[in-house]
Order: sequence, then C-alpha cells, then structure tokens
Amino acid sequence: MKLVEKCKSFVNAPLWKEEKSLWWVWILTGVVYALIKFFIGKYNNYKIFKYVFPHSIEGLTIYGEYPAEYYDSNQYGILFSALIAPFSVLPDWLGLVLWITANTAFLFYAIKQLPLSTSQKIFIYWFSYIELMTAQGVQQFNISVAAFIILAFVFIEKKKDFWAACVIMLGTLTKIYPIVGLAFFFFSKQKGKLIISGIFWGALFLVFPALYTPGFDYVISQYYEWVAQLQLKNGLNLFAEAQNISLLGVVRKLSGSEVYSDLWLIVPGLVLFFIPYLRISQYKYLSFRMMLLANVLLFVVLFSTGTEASGYIIAMIGVALWYICSPSEHKKYNYWLLVITLVVVGLSTTELVPRVVRAGFIRPYALKAWPVIVVWLTVCYEMIFLNFSRKPLN
Repeated sequence: MKLVEKCKSFVNAPLWKEEKSLWWVWILTGVVYALIKFFIGKYNNYKIFKYVFPHSIEGLTIYGEYPAEYYDSNQYGILFSALIAPFSVLPDWLGLVLWITANTAFLFYAIKQLPLSTSQKIFIYWFSYIELMTAQGVQQFNISVAAFIILAFVFIEKKKDFWAACVIMLGTLTKIYPIVGLAFFFFSKQKGKLIISGIFWGALFLVFPALYTPGFDYVISQYYEWVAQLQLKNGLNLFAEAQNISLLGVVRKLSGSEVYSDLWLIVPGLVLFFIPYLRISQYKYLSFRMMLLANVLLFVVLFSTGTEASGYIIAMIGVALWYICSPSEHKKYNYWLLVITLVVVGLSTTELVPRVVRAGFIRPYALKAWPVIVVWLTVCYEMIFLNFSRKPLN
C-alpha cells in the first residue's frame, strides 16, 4: 500500500502540471531516443533526410535510390533541403539529436501559442506524448507538420496573416500536408493580405533552393519528380501494413479491393468537412474555431494513403482539442471515447501488444485508425448540429 501511495503521490506531483516540466520531458525524451537510435544504428529516416541537402547541391535527383547511403527514398520537396541543411553538415550523432529536439521544440512552441489555459495545454502535452515518442523514435518530420498546421491557425487568430501564409507555404512545399492550413481562410479578418502574402511566400520558397543548387531548371525538375514520386508512393501504399493507416486504409484493407477510387471516400469526407462552414453565426465562438483546427488535424491523417504510425502525433492533438472544445452534454460518451482512443492508438503498435495480435489483426486492418475515425465523425456531428456558445473558451 505504501508503494501505491508513493506512486500516486509521484504522478500527482505539481511538477508534472507545469509547462516547464513538460518542456524538459518532451526534449529529454527526444535526446534519449536520438542517442539510442544512433548507437544501435537504426536511424535510416534521418539518413534519408540528411542526404537530401548534399544531393541537391550536387545536382543529383533527391528521389533516387542510394543503397550505399540508405534504403527507401525521399518523399519531401526540394525546399526540405534548406530545412535539413544545418543538421546534415554535422556528425550523425549530433545532427540526429538536434534534428529530433528541434522538431519537438517547434511543436511544443506551437501548442504553447494556442489560446487555451495552461491546464488545457498540459492536457494536450500529456495526451499526445505517446505518439510524440513514436514519431521521435523514427526521426519523423510529422512532428513539425503538426506545428505548421497549428501555427497557421494561431497566426490567423492573432491577425498575423503574413506569418500564417509563411508557415502554410513553407510546410506545403516541404511535405504537402500543411496545405490544409488554408482551411482557416474564412476565419481571417485580413483575407486580402493572406492571399497576397501566400503569393509572396510561395514565389520566394519556390525559387530559394536555386541559390545553392545548380539552378532554377534543376529545382523545377525536382518538383516534377516529386509529383511523380508521390503518385508512385500512393499506389504502393494501398495495402501496405506500415502505411495507409487511415480511414481510406481501413476501407481498402477490409474490402481487399483495389479497383475503386479513394475519391468515393474523400468526396463525402470533404462534404462533411465543409458543411460547418455554412454556420457563419458560430464563427464568433473560439471553441467552434478551435474545433475546426481539431477537424483539420484529424482529416489530414484519416484521408491520406501515406499515413503511418508516426503521423498520429498530428491526430492525437486533434483528439485532445476535440475533448477540450466539445460543447456536447454527453460527457460520459466523450470521456470513454477519449480513453479508448488513447489506449488503442497509443498501444496498438507497441511491443506491449503481442506480436501475433499486431501481425494478425492490428496492422492488416489498420486498427489504429478506428477510434480516431469515430472521433472525427463525432467532431463533424458536433460542428454541424451543436451550439458552441455553451462552451466558452475565452
């Protein structure tokens, strides 16, 4: 009993309810993961990222296969070479540590900027922690993808549309997904400025790699190759166990069919996504606008064939935001859906689940996505039918 009481006392210590403490938990976890991965030699994703910069300088295709350097291939835009450059010139152990911690710090900063109370942010930090570790363990850029989307919302909320356009275009030309930041366009009070700023940043980022690569023609050729690479990867992802862990993947893997187009799911999904925009009277409520952010974070994960386990850092922040912002009176439903989502998403792809279960059921049927699909449908229902004046956040 004394041990149990000590454990409870440790867990409930005020230390774990402070942002500064969570900052160090997040950062130190990243450092530990980086060092472990380096010493056991399992940091292939970082190698892929690292070599994008030298390959671009040499005028080589950044989408080719280089088995002497790494396996698999790069899936990011040529602009990514500028982001990875400061890390790629360092020794692997140091570059790897700084790469993971930089991505982690960026996301922590983005969440900190949300117009929420400190306790609500602490909840988001803890709720998404398991998925953060998953993304850190495979050195993934999805951590920063979540930050780009969140900051696009934050900057528009703060009427800093110039910087909102910057993060949207920077993220989009790096890894496509942050283009969903455009979903916050209708909340902008400076729509003209947002559009002009988007054109400015888009043009700047488009030509910027030409400053350190063989030239503009090379940059354009890499954009063409990027499109072709994404199309190829989309086809390969359809039944891949490690990818397409999404709503699209659940239907694809349950049906076992490859003859239909994903548009049969994407179009209805977009309809559900856009219907809440018709509720203009709800725009004035911060909880409604924050719920759209949750919707965007969930949608980008559930409607992509490229979604992998590490991408759920994006979705779990969306789940946490839904729980915070929901005006629903069905508190028990929300609570148990939250708990089930945390357990299934957080544990389904870890070693805590027997290998036979993971190999025979969880991976083949994208079980990790199931509770998140239910959360997304709940978000859509609440945004379409509920009154967000019941849930003031400011």
